[in-house]
Amino acid sequence: MNGHMGRRPLAVALLVIFLLSSFTVSALADVEMRRVVIGADLTEEQIGSVYEMLGLRRGEIPELVLTNAEEHAYLEQYVDSTLLGTRSISCVYLEMLPQGSGLDVQTFNISWYTPDMYRTALETAGITDAKLMIAAPFSVSGTAALAGVYKAYEDMTGQKLVEQAKEAGTQELTVVGDLAEEIGSEESASIVGELKQILNETAEMTDEEIRLRISEIAKSYNVSLTDAQLQQLVDLCRTLEKIENLRLKDRVEDVQDTLQKVSEAKNSFARFVERLRNIFDAVRSFFDRVSGIVGGEG
Repeated sequence: MNGHMGRRPLAVALLVIFLLSSFTVSALADVEMRRVVIGADLTEEQIGSVYEMLGLRRGEIPELVLTNAEEHAYLEQYVDSTLLGTRSISCVYLEMLPQGSGLDVQTFNISWYTPDMYRTALETAGITDAKLMIAAPFSVSGTAALAGVYKAYEDMTGQKLVEQAKEAGTQELTVVGDLAEEIGSEESASIVGELKQILNETAEMTDEEIRLRISEIAKSYNVSLTDAQLQQLVDLCRTLEKIENLRLKDRVEDVQDTLQKVSEAKNSFARFVERLRNIFDAVRSFFDRVSGIVGGEG
């Protein structure tokens, strides 16, 4: 009788440990693949409102801080410094998803860029499977948000995005944003999207030939572009051409390798917990045998 009573607390304790171990594996796996990046110049109240917009609870996901100086370092080569201002406001939630999931992008209080604009720029930069939410406590352009995405990705994976691809993504977002102000966001995104699909052709064209091709694409959307806008698109085209081989080879391989390493790290931790479970099972079996012997003696 006493032997059986002694076994029950042990069995319950082992069950609790087992369940907690299972929960810990799942929870850590999720946390490893998620980051929140907060603008450094937000007040505590504003940070709270951003978390509420994102539907997240502060403290449950690793949080990073992005300064205005970092925004300038990431973006000022392609973004007018006046657009970046002197304060870091935009916030980002980034969660990596399994390969093939695609990009799910949502924005809150972002006035200049649409989710589609961010989506295509991220694909160019090398982030192809993720859930992204960009938010601010009040209306902002969202120009600096891309810096937050880059920081979240690199911190999460422990690997730098290819610098050329990252710069190309920034340039693309800037060009599409500039065009959107004049011709509309849908038209600007569509024109750049079509241009990206013919990079193998443009690589063999002169700048003038590319201008003519861009004008033809724009005309199909009932849009007339200025010389300055055409030059922006030609410059973007040349940048994208330079990373095309990188995008198809090195960049994709790097991203896949990074995700594989993260997956291996999770599996390694899971194997460690599994070994602990085996130890717990062995201990439980030992006490079962001891309890049986004690029970038999009684």
